Amino acid sequence: MIVQIAVFTPLRKVFDYLVPQHTLYPLSIGMRVAVPFGRQKQVGIVIRLLKTSDIAINKLKPVDKVLDDRPVFDNTLLEVLLWASEYYHHPIGEVLQTALPASLRQPKGWKIASQKYWSLTALGQTIDPQKLTHAPRQKALLQLFQTEKQLLSDTQITALLGTNLRSVLHTLEKKQWLKSIEKTIHPESSTAISQAELTLNREQQQALQGIIENGQQFQVFLLEGITGSGKTEVYLQVIKKVLQQQRQVLVLVPEIGLTPQLLSRFQQRFTEYIVTLHSALTDRQRLQGWYFARENKAQIVIGTRSAVFTPMPQLGLIILDEEHDLSFKQQDNFRYSARDLAVIRASKANIPIILGSATPSFESIYNAETGRYQRLFLSQRAGNAKKPRIDILDIRSAKPKSGLSDPLLQLIAQHLEAKQQVLLFQNRRGYAPVLMCDKCTWMAHCQHCDARMTLHQKHHYLSCHHCGASISIPEQCPDCQSTGLLMLGVGTERLEESLQAHFPSTDIIRIDRDTTKARGELEQVLKQVEKGQQQILLGTQMLAKGHHFPNVTLVALIDIDQGFFSVDFRATERTAQLITQVAGRAGREDKAGQVVIQTAQPHHPLLETIVQKGYSVFVQQALEERRLLALPPYCYYALLRAEATQEGDALKFLQQQRNQAKKLLLQQTSVQLLGPVSAPMEKRANWYRAQLLVQASQRTPLHRFLAQWMVLLQQGYRSAKLRWSLDVDPMDML
Repeated sequence: MIVQIAVFTPLRKVFDYLVPQHTLYPLSIGMRVAVPFGRQKQVGIVIRLLKTSDIAINKLKPVDKVLDDRPVFDNTLLEVLLWASEYYHHPIGEVLQTALPASLRQPKGWKIASQKYWSLTALGQTIDPQKLTHAPRQKALLQLFQTEKQLLSDTQITALLGTNLRSVLHTLEKKQWLKSIEKTIHPESSTAISQAELTLNREQQQALQGIIENGQQFQVFLLEGITGSGKTEVYLQVIKKVLQQQRQVLVLVPEIGLTPQLLSRFQQRFTEYIVTLHSALTDRQRLQGWYFARENKAQIVIGTRSAVFTPMPQLGLIILDEEHDLSFKQQDNFRYSARDLAVIRASKANIPIILGSATPSFESIYNAETGRYQRLFLSQRAGNAKKPRIDILDIRSAKPKSGLSDPLLQLIAQHLEAKQQVLLFQNRRGYAPVLMCDKCTWMAHCQHCDARMTLHQKHHYLSCHHCGASISIPEQCPDCQSTGLLMLGVGTERLEESLQAHFPSTDIIRIDRDTTKARGELEQVLKQVEKGQQQILLGTQMLAKGHHFPNVTLVALIDIDQGFFSVDFRATERTAQLITQVAGRAGREDKAGQVVIQTAQPHHPLLETIVQKGYSVFVQQALEERRLLALPPYCYYALLRAEATQEGDALKFLQQQRNQAKKLLLQQTSVQLLGPVSAPMEKRANWYRAQLLVQASQRTPLHRFLAQWMVLLQQGYRSAKLRWSLDVDPMDML
């Protein structure tokens, strides 16, 4: 037999191999194999069984080893991955490699974590512990097992006897009085439901009914609910129906920070096994979760972007929360959209998928308006919660000091006196984004990027937030030797210092990447916030995404003006989403909420529309602008990116590829090439970057052209000093 194998390499092709007559396991599609590849052994996935090959049989190499007794990808999931490789024009081997836990990417065996348990043998049951007068520890162990009469682990034995008797256990095992067995560690499950279903309001009930009535087949539901409208409760009640049918549920969230809070709510409502999958886990933990999902031992999987590839044989529902979030788009290597792949997976599995957001992406709204998605609305906050009042604070007249204006400080004091919590949002970490000389205007620039370095005062260093480079803060200007160095701008660290000076008796909790590096640290901080009173929460986007803080009554956006000025046409969409999402953290229960937006652009059209008319009106206006300008979602993009170690080489390479592409486009009038141009940040981490945009009014001609173009690109320029990648449906043009 001949098999076609996708080998874990960046080559855009598959390879034929012979199947040896004698293999440990019979080969089938979706299985892992080890194969000779050049002078090395590589892992690959069987994607087809063939009777013949275009290559002479005597030139085909045999499969070296079949690595598993069953496929790691079922037919549906493998079909999704093959589709993804074709749609994103990415090597199939790398696509399949991305979809597996790290432990399964190597040509070696794998083992699920297990725990040793002990029990009495038939001989051990006949031994009288009282005769062991000279072996008190053996006597205590035998008495314990004869009393408990059940399997006991090392941990349980230590807890019951108050001491570690591991060596004694092995002694009794040699005497054949005890025997041990290995049992797989199961995912955690709740022993009892601790939270009852909440009563749904009319809109929630209609949304639930709409999903359930069409929930036996593929359908995309866009659940658009304002912040605090109870989308999660709708999710939970839909999930209950799916679990009653003995089906599995996949829940995708954009950030690790959302996982602990969501997991807690799920554990309070369901006794089924739940696993989480995200980048903060160890390789062993990720393998464990992957295994339990594949074996149908975990009924619910909650994960971030890559969890979309989790094998789930009884998958009955996919939920994608905060569907608009940019985190669902992989920004390097295999540049896939987890949102779009989740929709494809639901389609091929013929199951429903729910996309939830208070601020849906323009693409999803467009798909709803054109009939591809079914749109469900939640326009009212759940329970007794009311929409917060939004006020614009013009900082042209109320000059802020270290980011805080006097009117804002007064409001903070009022809410703290009422024993309520305050949330301040500043999407810039560090102390100050600029260090400048007051004499010659020198600024601290990164030597490796076209970017300024951010000052971190607490640990006394300058850091580039693009490449990670850091240096000590200079004592004087390196150009003119002046000691007058100014710290310009405000980051979360500087805000924290200012708040501590104004409110010395109040706990201030800063949540950003600098304060939540350790594993489990973010989860502990969020629990502290949920329990606390009279706290000030300060942070970046980590605070803006889906968190429920019941005691927060005042939310202040310190500086959102930078979002009004960007070369990326999606900047206004993201700014509108950010304002709406952050504002939604205020007044989520029975306490009135207030939102303050500090800005030097109080009459900016985007801001006025969001505050006075809401996100939906803004979307309609912005979509009409995009239609007139022929921008996505009214056209389709692919971005060819290149980067080189020498300035100008990336542009030169892209110009060569443009010239080749123009020959392919002689008969294609619906596909256009724009550029090449240098990237807005041309130099990053010592690589000079450029990009070439491909635009088309329809998907089919775009992908037909890309398929032909990729063949030429793959055969073209190769150099360790230049690399390129294709980004289909790019979400970041920077």
